[in-house]
Amino acid sequence: MSGSLSNVRVAWFNGAYMPENEVRIPFRDSSWLYGDGCFDMTRTFNGELFKLKEHIDRLYRSLKYLRIDPGITPGEMMEVSQGVFDRNRHLLGEGEDYWVGQRISRGVREVAGDHLDHHGPNIVVEAMPLPLKARARSFVEGIKVMVPSHRRTPPESLTPRAKTHNYLNLIVAGQEIAAIDPSAWAILLDVNGNLCEGLGSNIFVVKGEEIFTPREKFVLPGVSRQTAIDLARGLGYTVTEADLDLYDAYNADEVFITSTSLCICPASSVNGVHVGPDGQVWGPVTKAIADAYVKFVKHDFVGQYLKFFDAGSEARPF
Repeated sequence: MSGSLSNVRVAWFNGAYMPENEVRIPFRDSSWLYGDGCFDMTRTFNGELFKLKEHIDRLYRSLKYLRIDPGITPGEMMEVSQGVFDRNRHLLGEGEDYWVGQRISRGVREVAGDHLDHHGPNIVVEAMPLPLKARARSFVEGIKVMVPSHRRTPPESLTPRAKTHNYLNLIVAGQEIAAIDPSAWAILLDVNGNLCEGLGSNIFVVKGEEIFTPREKFVLPGVSRQTAIDLARGLGYTVTEADLDLYDAYNADEVFITSTSLCICPASSVNGVHVGPDGQVWGPVTKAIADAYVKFVKHDFVGQYLKFFDAGSEARPF
C-alpha cells in the first residue's frame, strides 16, 4: 500500500497489511470447514485500545487449548493489532469507535496438487465499527433478556473458556429468541438449568449489596466481566461466582449484562418478568459500576450510545 490514506479499511493477513477486501482465505481452511480456530476482540475508547494485553493473553490461552501455534508472539500480535487500528482510525466518524479483532485458524492441510503457497495457520487482524446505533436503545430502555430452549454446550464437551470460531450453539439459540422478539437478548442456561451466558456477553444478578455471576467454568471469562467485577469490589460490593437459576433472576433487585461493545448495560426484564427499581431502567448498583467504568476508561460510553439513539439530546437515562 502507498503512504496515502485509503478510504478502504485495512487488515493484516499472514504478515502483510492490505485492504480488507483483498484478504483471501482458502476454502479448505479448517475454520471454514470445521470452525477450527479461535479469535478475540477488544474495542477502542476515544482512540485507545481497551486492555489489549488482557485480550491477547486470553487469545493465546485459547490457542493453547486448541493446540494451534500461530507462529508469532503475543507481543507481536499486540503490535499488529495496534498497527491495524492506527491504519484505520481516520475512517471513524464522529463519536465512533472500533472493534479490533484477531482471528486464527488451524489453516490448510496440504493436499496434493492444491498449488497453495501457504499451509498452516491463517491469521487475520481486523477493525470494524461498533454497532452503536443498533445497540443504543438498550441504554435507554434496558435489555430484554430471554432464555432459549437450547442449553449452552457443557464444559465436558467443549470448554466455553476458549473463544473459538464455533459459535453455532449460541447462534441457533439467538435465532430462536429473535423469532419471538427481535429486540431481545438471548442468555442461555447451562445443562444444569443455571444461568450461563449469551453470545459475547455475561450476566450479573444483584440482590441488595451483593452481586452474583455464573461460575467461570461454564462461561467465557469476559474481560469486560472481570473489569466490572474489579470495579464493583473497589466500590465495596461483594461479588460472588455462583450457580444461579431463573428464580434468582426473577427476584433480583437488578440484572445487568457485560460485553466488549456494551461494557455494562442494565437488563429491564428476564422472560418478561420486570427486574430493577420500578419506573427506572438503571438501578443504583448498575449505575454505580457504570459510572466507575466510565471513569476507569476515561470515556463516557453511555453518553456515546445515547448520542446515536437521539443526536439532539445529551440527556442520560439516569
